[in-house]
Amino acid sequence: MGGPGDILQTDIDESVAAIARLSVVPRILDAVVRATGMRFAAVARVTENRWTACAVRDELGFGLQPGEDLVLETTICNDIRSHRQPVVFGNASAHAIYSQHHTPQHYGLQSYASVPIYTVGGEFFGTLCAIDSRPLAVDEEKLATEMTLYGELIASHMALEGRLAHAERALRSSMDEGVLREQFLAVVGHDLRSPLQAAGMAAESLADMDLPPRAGRLAKVITASARRMADLIDDIMDFARARLASGIPVAQLDQGDLGALVARVVTEVAAAHPAATIVSEVDMPGNLRFDPVRLQQLLANLLNNAIAHGDTRRAIRVDGRAEDDAIVLAVTNFGTPIDPATQGMLFQPFYRPESATPRPGLGLGLYIASEIARAHGGTLTVCSSAAEGTCFTLRLPLIGA
Repeated sequence: MGGPGDILQTDIDESVAAIARLSVVPRILDAVVRATGMRFAAVARVTENRWTACAVRDELGFGLQPGEDLVLETTICNDIRSHRQPVVFGNASAHAIYSQHHTPQHYGLQSYASVPIYTVGGEFFGTLCAIDSRPLAVDEEKLATEMTLYGELIASHMALEGRLAHAERALRSSMDEGVLREQFLAVVGHDLRSPLQAAGMAAESLADMDLPPRAGRLAKVITASARRMADLIDDIMDFARARLASGIPVAQLDQGDLGALVARVVTEVAAAHPAATIVSEVDMPGNLRFDPVRLQQLLANLLNNAIAHGDTRRAIRVDGRAEDDAIVLAVTNFGTPIDPATQGMLFQPFYRPESATPRPGLGLGLYIASEIARAHGGTLTVCSSAAEGTCFTLRLPLIGA
């Protein structure tokens, strides 16, 4: 049976892993380095016993890696854990307090910035900090405000990650469908919206501040993060409709040219991914009946999936045609073929193939795409080989106006 030390190590390991899963953290650390002018930045888990690096940006050569510790008593973060206030200074040697503090002397620091990070429940998690051996001219109050917003953004993403993980575990367990539906409503209606609201409020606060131009970069990070959280919430809502209700709703209206919609989506996705090449050849009859919003979502999911998993040196193909009594739309990419045993799992919710490179998202994109196809009375299938590439094929019944 494990003792208290084992429990503490488990907590530290989980904290390091949780921060590592947040794709926004490297961008935040990059922004912190730029904002402070300091060459080392880190997210640290700070407890009453340990200081552990969870994520690191090191241009200083400090030599600390994620998962490694500093002696807690040698850090200013230990003081922050007690008084819960930001600490920022640009020249330790000339500072009234920190010229005599043991931390700058121990590590040879001159400039320093650190702010507390709290969990969604208000508990102290650790710090977002930056250091340098050079003295730097910093506006201590403004830098503390900006760093605090970065810390709040990390906390928001931690909360989102935790709630999504909890929701996924709940979905994989065998429980009453009514309870499951209630949990989803609670997660989507409140628990996921709260971090999104916090990120939005941070962006609004930045817009009202008289900060240097670098604050614009922070606003962009927060805006992009809020957009990503909104997309995740939309995916979960679609999942709830498909799995717990009567399916994803579609409005099959007279929308004219499906080919024009395909061209528009291809253009938008290509613009968002300039490194990718997408070749489109679509010849479809006009005046078809379909839900343009949902089919645009389906095609964008397929194209983004092809970009994420395909060989970027080869073009992605989009082919569309009328075939007998159906419309056939195929998206093909080239790269490592999908194992036949895996192909049957691709349209399952929350399924993500194992990869050495962490990928964003919940693993709902292909599931939602297949449900949109089903809601139109169609099918979405996949075939994959080294010679022919990986092809996702949408077949919709040919229904005219």
